[in-house]
Amino acid sequence: MRVLFVAALEEESRALAAHVPVQHLGVGKVQAAAGLAALLADDPADLVVNVGTAGGLHGQPLGEVIEVGRVHQHDFDHHGVSRLAGRAMPGGPIDLSGPAGATGRLATGDRVIASAEDRAALAEHADLVDMEGYAVAATARALGREVWLAKAVSDAADAEMAASWREALRICADALAAWADIRELL
Repeated sequence: MRVLFVAALEEESRALAAHVPVQHLGVGKVQAAAGLAALLADDPADLVVNVGTAGGLHGQPLGEVIEVGRVHQHDFDHHGVSRLAGRAMPGGPIDLSGPAGATGRLATGDRVIASAEDRAALAEHADLVDMEGYAVAATARALGREVWLAKAVSDAADAEMAASWREALRICADALAAWADIRELL
């Protein structure tokens, strides 16, 4: 099986990149979708593995790697668009098939979450928040590829997130490389 590793930024995947090639897509849903679509046009990968950092919404420890079983867009009104169109439209939650036992719930959106109010609202339906996971999952699925999302908790998605994220990058990168090794992807 051919595996394609992708991350938003090089800093998130430094330790993993010492073992396998990792492609960097950029930050946000549009960059991730466009970058992955371009890569998959020329890459016969069977499995896309998106690694990266995410804000923890339930007090998870720094560096904990969470395997995502469901991802949704927190900044897209899927129900409203579907009601307006009069039928179910693309853009709703995506249930992922693997890795086995993946139960994490990821909320993806194109804005940094750093307020207590936003964090509390997201925590009702998600365990983590990032800026690329949904786009990677939707693009990989649209192009007929299996997809796994593994996110290392880098911050608490609060007012301190900017400083804590920069400080957490090495810990998270090491944790993601260890996760890939445990999953026998290296």
